[in-house]
Order: sequence, then structure tokens, then C-alpha cells
Amino acid sequence: MNKRIWRSKSIWTKIILIIIGITMPLWLSVESSGLASLLDDLRTDPNGSTLMLTAFALVMLNTVRALPHYIGALLLGDELGEKLKKPWLIIVVPFLIIPLVYLVINGYSSIQYHFGGPAIMLLISIAVLHFLGKNRLRPLFKAFVLAQLLFGFQWLDTVIFLSAFGFGGGVISTEVKETAIQLGFGGTLSFYSLVFFGVFLVNATVLAVYLTVSEQKFKMRQDLNIARLDMVESRSGREALHLVHDLKTPLSLMEGLNSLIQLKSNDPEILRYTDKISSSIQSTSDMVSEILYHEKKNWCTLKDFIEYMRANKLSDSATIYQFDLKAEEQIEIYINKIRMTRALVNLIDNASDAVEGKSDATVTIRTEVDDKGILIGVQDNGDGISEENIDKIWNAGFSTKAHPGVGLTFVKNVVKEHGAELSIDSEPGLGTTFWIHIPKERVRYENPNH
Repeated sequence: MNKRIWRSKSIWTKIILIIIGITMPLWLSVESSGLASLLDDLRTDPNGSTLMLTAFALVMLNTVRALPHYIGALLLGDELGEKLKKPWLIIVVPFLIIPLVYLVINGYSSIQYHFGGPAIMLLISIAVLHFLGKNRLRPLFKAFVLAQLLFGFQWLDTVIFLSAFGFGGGVISTEVKETAIQLGFGGTLSFYSLVFFGVFLVNATVLAVYLTVSEQKFKMRQDLNIARLDMVESRSGREALHLVHDLKTPLSLMEGLNSLIQLKSNDPEILRYTDKISSSIQSTSDMVSEILYHEKKNWCTLKDFIEYMRANKLSDSATIYQFDLKAEEQIEIYINKIRMTRALVNLIDNASDAVEGKSDATVTIRTEVDDKGILIGVQDNGDGISEENIDKIWNAGFSTKAHPGVGLTFVKNVVKEHGAELSIDSEPGLGTTFWIHIPKERVRYENPNH
């Protein structure tokens, strides 16, 4: 699991953002941003207009420099916390990385970064965003809100009376505030800085509330769709179970009449036909039992299972399927054939959706043998599943399509009922393979009746 995380492109995207933040002073300097020129003008001809322009340029420079590593640390913490199932990493990662970035920059840059009030307030904001938006606000939405807060908090560095509280301790910020005091514009600078701070703080709050409510509505629609599907499936399931249960009566009658024919006749040809009838009745009875009772399982050869699946799905499909069956077809597996077939059909449907519209669309049903048992797989050559979605696909209701996804949740439940495991191999741009691992305890390689 950990190796797959560190091979993830999305993880490295966040790390690259942090590295960009560390190297920002090298390619976005005071001179290249135009701030140095404004400072020279302020020193030679100090006036109110130049002072406000310099303050605005300073806030913009500090915001742009800080944005990459703050956003990178926030998103990295969210992703590591979710993938490693350790929620505390969501807060700990930014709280460790952001101060470390300041230390690295101050280690090589002649202009010392001041880890003061805005940085501390932003770290607190990250914690607040996590607790208030837990499971309701996506990491990307939190990044938008954090960007608003970052720009707002930077204005506090130019508020005169906040200097005593750790705001604006940098060389340039101090010079701008001292010049404002000399010009008699200290109060004006502080007022406008607080106004800008208030505007961005209110904007961030409104944005956070709006995004949270929107996300809640989206999840409620998903839950409603799932509940609606469950209701329809439950109703259809009850009707189907009643119908299947009623089949038991005619099957019993057919078996009784067939037994009576066997008792009354000595004709070998007739007895041969009645034996076939009896075998068919028994197979149908077993299938009815598997539908009625989830826990009902029987030994079934791989050949029979694949043929049954082919008859139930592939016979009426326009898609061309391939088979790569490396396991011996006479190997038997202990399964509920009806439910396992439905699970495999769900995987095939997903694979068919993944290759829809491709000129070289291929869906392959595979079987393999390993030391742990039998593997049954469904492979497609679609676009693969992104790292962002690969851990979400098992959640009920999650889908990258227009309709709510419930198929994989059903597949996972069926596989669990059989003491088996479900895994996925996916490469973006190359395709996806779902594997059902049936343990060797539920596999036998020789039929004792043969």
C-alpha cells in the first residue's frame, strides 16, 4: 500500500508544489517583482500613493511566494491522511512542512522569511477547515478557501499596531510601516489593510459555507439515489424470491413423475432419458436454492462457471470479448454460482463502459492459478482509473458516470461472502484489471466423483 502511495502522481504533484514554494525566492525576487523599484521611489519621494502601491505589491509578492507550499502542504496532508487511514496526518503534515519550508528558505536566502502572525493564523485556519469541513469539504475546495485566507492574512503584516504581536516583522514590512508613520499615514495604512483583510476573510467564510452546503447537497442526492435503487432492488428481489420459491413445487412434481416413469419402465432408452431429466431437475433445484439462500454454495467447475456466465451475459452483448483461461477448466470452486456470476457480470459491465467508444476496445475474462488459490479476472484496455478515484470506487454511490455507482459495492460483498478477496490493477492510459482471489480452501483440483 505504502509503495503504491509514493508511486502516485498526485502525491508527487503536491511535493512539487512544496518544492516550488521553497525555490520561489530564487526566481521571484524583490527586484523581478517590481517591488524594489517601488521601494526606491518611496525612499526618494515618499508620498501616500507610492506607499499604498508598495504595500499592495508587498502583499501580492508574499502571497504568491507562500501560495505553492501552503496549498501543497494542505493537499498532501489530506491525501496521506485519507490513503493511510490516519486522519491526524491531515493536520500534522502541514504543521511540520510549512515551518520547515521557512527554515530551508532562511538557510539559503539573504532575505529572511519572518514566521510570524499570518503564518500561525494560516496553520490554525488549516486545522479549523479540517474540523469544520470534515467529510463535507473536498481538499481542492479547502485549497480555494485557504488561498483567500492567505491573501487576507498577509494584509495584517502592514497594520501598524499589530507589529507588537508578531505581524510584519520582515525587513521590507518594517520599512513600509516606518515610512507610513513618518508621513503621517500610519492610521490610513492600517485602516485600508484591515479593510482588505476583512473583505478576504468574509469572502473565504462565504466561500467555505457555500462549498460545504453544495457538497452536502451532492452527498444527499447520492444517498437518495442509493436509497431509491435499494428500494427498487429490494422490491424486485422480494418478487423474484417469491417466484423462485414457487418453482420448487413444479420441480418436485416433475421429479416425482420422472421417478414413477423409471419404476414403471424397463426400456433402456427411456431410462437413459429419465436419468437426463433427473440430472437437469437436480441442477435447476440447486440453482433455485442458490438464489433463495445466499449462504448456499456448491462445487462448480471453472468450465461450468465460465459457460454459465457466458450464457447469462455474453450471449446477448454486441461487445466482442476475449478469454485467457490459464487455469484447468476441470478445477472446481466452492461458490454460490448465481451470486458469483452476478458479481462477475457487474465487473464485465464496468469494463464494457470503460472501453465504450474505443476503436480497439477489448475486454478479457481471465483465470489463473497461484499458490494461494484461483484468480478470476476481468481486464479492459480503457483509460484506467486515476489515483484520485482508485480508493473511492469501493464507496457506495461513487461513480465517474452520470448514474450512481452501486455495482462494485455488491461485488465486494459477494466476494466477502465467499471468503475471497477483490483487488485491482490499474494504470492510467493502459487499462484496468479486477481480480477475484478464491482461496485454496475453496478450490479442489480433482472431482472425487470422477
